[in-house]
Amino acid sequence: MSVQPNVASLASTVVKSGATPALAAETVPLTAPQARRFEPLPMPDLTWTPEVERATAHLYEKVSRVIPSIEWPFFAPYIKAINEAKKLRDAVILGHNYMTPEIFHCVSDFVGDSLQLAKLAAKTEAKVIVQGGVHFMAETSKLLSPDKIVLMPDMKAGCSLASSITGADVRALREAYPGRPVVAYVNTSADVKAEVDICCTSSNAVAVVESLGVPEVIFVPDQYLARNVAAQTKVKIIAYKGACEVHERFTAEELRRYRETDPNLKIIAHPECPRDVVLEADFTGSTKGMIDWVKDNRPARVMLVTECSMADNVAVETPGVEFVRPCNLCPHMKRITLPKILDSLIHMRTEVTIDEALAVRARRSVERMVNLKH
Repeated sequence: MSVQPNVASLASTVVKSGATPALAAETVPLTAPQARRFEPLPMPDLTWTPEVERATAHLYEKVSRVIPSIEWPFFAPYIKAINEAKKLRDAVILGHNYMTPEIFHCVSDFVGDSLQLAKLAAKTEAKVIVQGGVHFMAETSKLLSPDKIVLMPDMKAGCSLASSITGADVRALREAYPGRPVVAYVNTSADVKAEVDICCTSSNAVAVVESLGVPEVIFVPDQYLARNVAAQTKVKIIAYKGACEVHERFTAEELRRYRETDPNLKIIAHPECPRDVVLEADFTGSTKGMIDWVKDNRPARVMLVTECSMADNVAVETPGVEFVRPCNLCPHMKRITLPKILDSLIHMRTEVTIDEALAVRARRSVERMVNLKH
């Protein structure tokens, strides 16, 4: 595999880490018919009452291992209000695996990784999608559900990886490496998806790269996923130098220190981690793959080398498994909160739209991946 520093320097217009991508999607007011249909709902009473306690007791029972009882009187009124508001709006809430437990387990209709969520939402009859995740995920949901309203509770919930590359950068890469197809990790903006040949996820990246039947491909934007893919294929990978600010902070030395304290500790890592971290792990996989591994193997102690809220979410469903938490939080994911989700439903904000001409091109690269036989 070849990582090209000179190619990375082409990204002169990269949005700073954490900035909201001002790319394909934009904030727009609702059209007149939509505004009439979706007038603001009355603001619910958010007082902790015996009624709220009774209505949410079954949910707290589920998450009591990971949410302290002292916090529940704050969360519960919002949870009750959100679950009532989404029925009035004919809405579904998508909860990414990195959402906090009160969102993931208590208000989300679908949970999973970004592409899985977008595919599930596209199959529902709901008119509105509220994205519990980050900006590029809302764009992907809109690509696969063009006739639905997609709301983003906080448009500042960006992504360091998605923000590391633009459509213009992809065009520059094509000029630098003519004739090479471009594979984009699905963790990218619609602007980037519109410029590439095909998308991939962390779990199908090798299959996607090899499906192209060529000796060399450009892989954007995650350099670490690119290295981990290159180790599993004979296809030469030209890698862009983007990275996830959460996963790139993990080190193999850190993992070895954890093993020294407990040789029986199982370590499972996300493939967005550096190569030496992946080599140190007992298993490497997507967020779904990591969750399935824990459920299937039920280790006594396990460390998830990824965004640390996922450990809380998996712990709810795997009693008896102790989670060691090397807590690297994603500041962008944590911008999504219960109050912001409720505000989004009450006021129908903020809608994510994509220019239709661009959406057609971006959708093509996603659908090519979805339809791939492997």
